Amino acid sequence: MITNKSIKMAITASEVNKLRQQTGAGMMDCKNALVEANGDFDIAIDVLRKKGQKVAAKRADRDATEGIAITKMNADNTAGVALVLACETDFVAINSSFKELANQFADIALNYADKDAFLAADFGDMTVAEKLTEQTGVIGEKIEISGFERVEAAYVGTYTHGSKIAVLVGLNSLVESAEVLSKDLAMQVASMGASTLSYKDFDADFVANETEARIAVIEKDNIELARLGKTLKTVPQYISMSQLSDEVMGKAKADIQGQLKAEGKPEQIWDKIVPGKIERFISDNTTLDQEQCLLDQNFIKDENKNVAEYIKSYGNVAVSSFKRVALG
Repeated sequence: MITNKSIKMAITASEVNKLRQQTGAGMMDCKNALVEANGDFDIAIDVLRKKGQKVAAKRADRDATEGIAITKMNADNTAGVALVLACETDFVAINSSFKELANQFADIALNYADKDAFLAADFGDMTVAEKLTEQTGVIGEKIEISGFERVEAAYVGTYTHGSKIAVLVGLNSLVESAEVLSKDLAMQVASMGASTLSYKDFDADFVANETEARIAVIEKDNIELARLGKTLKTVPQYISMSQLSDEVMGKAKADIQGQLKAEGKPEQIWDKIVPGKIERFISDNTTLDQEQCLLDQNFIKDENKNVAEYIKSYGNVAVSSFKRVALG
């Protein structure tokens, strides 16, 4: 009869190391799995997987807010993927084996259009989803793909900010210096967090609700500012270019002209004053666009122009899409 003791004696260091290299599990976990499996590698791997399932079930409600944000491009920069391999602690995130796992996942993800297809993809003799479960058992923390985005375009550029934020930007044509342009735009998205390309993408109900909410916040702030004797904030009428109809702009111009008349400004110089005031009116009443619309944001490398103007300097090219993933 073979005893556990005799099996333990039969398990060699090289066998333990082989299983460790294959699964990433710790030395003792690998040794114990081999002992339980009577030295059978396939059974030992299954033992480690079952351990991962148990750990995953126990940690399912944990927050996985640390990890690695990573991008991967194809050879001709016409497709790219950005994903987040998330874990619970920074201690795990900075581990070299965790970083390697993220790179392996990104290589596979590049071939799939969405997260569900990626999770069902092969990873050796298991799926990506099963590998995540296995590694949860190995590491002892919740491991998941918390972000997955893919972009295809005539040219796709990328930027990763400190392994915390990853961005893809697709251009509709391969212009000269496309790499520079797309990287600058990806840096813009990473830094300023645009959620859409243009104000034209906004739903009317969203803009109306956001307007109401912002006005309520400013009015509340003004109560406290008034109590302190400080200058009150301007309460905007509008927050998006989508609200600035021809009628609204016509009234704004008439109001400006009326103000100039009341101030005694000669009518012959109005043409020099009105355009600047109209520009200020638009700026004051499009704060939502400036915060969330990539094309309407001030360019981070030159705040004298917006992103749309910067793109225009490269000729006949436009942003076809962009995607952003981040930890947390």
